[in-house]
Amino acid sequence: MSHIAYVNGRYLPQAQAFVHIEDRGYQFGDAVYEVTCIWNGRPVDHAGHLQRLRRSLSELRIAMPMSEAAFSAIIREVVRRNRVKKGTVYIQVGRGVSPRNHPFPVKHIRPSVVITAKHGAGPSEAVAQAGVKVAVQPDIRWGRVDIKTVGLLPNALAKQAAVEAKAFEALLVREDGTVTEASASNAWLVTKDKAIITHPATNKILSGITRATVMKLAKQAGYTVQERAFTLDEVYAAKEFFLTGTTTFVMPVVQVGDRPVANGSPGETALRLRQMYIDYVNGLGDEAWSSAVQSP
Repeated sequence: MSHIAYVNGRYLPQAQAFVHIEDRGYQFGDAVYEVTCIWNGRPVDHAGHLQRLRRSLSELRIAMPMSEAAFSAIIREVVRRNRVKKGTVYIQVGRGVSPRNHPFPVKHIRPSVVITAKHGAGPSEAVAQAGVKVAVQPDIRWGRVDIKTVGLLPNALAKQAAVEAKAFEALLVREDGTVTEASASNAWLVTKDKAIITHPATNKILSGITRATVMKLAKQAGYTVQERAFTLDEVYAAKEFFLTGTTTFVMPVVQVGDRPVANGSPGETALRLRQMYIDYVNGLGDEAWSSAVQSP
């Protein structure tokens, strides 16, 4: 079966789906994106992803090309046409097509919209139960990573370094030793007194939609959750360390660089939060397609 994409108003086989060579997303990275997990045929935290899409577009002064309801209808159709039960949907919205020039076009142009879907949603449960290794890389990204732009070259370089180190992810560290997040996921540590720490939602991280849900689930379960900056030295001294992300869910980390985390085994807090998150996504019904934010 051919994969079907939505491109600027048309559903097309991906082999026939193209954007213009002067699309500003291609020329300048002048575009934003979202990736939503599809679980049991339903989107996870769909409304939160659309809300963040709207915010990212607003920060770049790109008009929202359609309503959330219209986005929901198109995404649902792309999922249906591709018969995705467990997978992901990719949404990209750019400023549009205009002769190459750095300033924004003077005249209004139509934003570009691309939506695709694919099968497969993250690593296996066996990987999570064993825990993963992360490499350590300098955070060389620009100063507004809170905007989910397609300008991901620093992230790609960090991820490639992780692959070459036979690691699952790359942990990003600023010059002052502060850990921000990973190349494609948010980072958390658990202190020896069982407090859960994650970097605050500033312009230094992309505030993950999964991050927000896991935070709510953790607080509901009675955990102490703190949003504050932490250092690589604190990671080395932590009782547990884990990642969260759209397809990562909650992923225990057992090794950072060449150093084990605690005893080198997945921590009980991370494993419990992972199961809570899986229970949450398994409990989603058709209301998951609503553009109104739902509480876990």
